[in-house]
Amino acid sequence: MCGQPDATTNQVHHPMTTILAEITGNLASAAGVFGAAIGVGLIGFRACESVGRNPGASGKILVQSILAMALAEGLGLLALLIAKSA
Repeated sequence: MCGQPDATTNQVHHPMTTILAEITGNLASAAGVFGAAIGVGLIGFRACESVGRNPGASGKILVQSILAMALAEGLGLLALLIAKSA
C-alpha cells in the first residue's frame, strides 16, 4: 500500500498527489509575485521616463508612482496568499 490513510475519509492518498499539489501552489504563487515585480519595474521605468520629460512634475509623478507600486505589490501579496491557502 502506498501512502497513509486519511483520518477523516479513510482513503489512501498517494504521496505524489501531495507533491504535485505543493508544486502547483508554488508555481501559482511564483507567477503572481513575478507579475507584481514586473508591474513595479514598469511603473518605475515609466516614472523615471516621465520625470526626464517633465522635471517640474516630479512631485506629482512620485506620488502617483508610489501609489501604483503599492497597489501592484498588494496584488502580488494577495496572489501569494491565495495560492498558498488553496
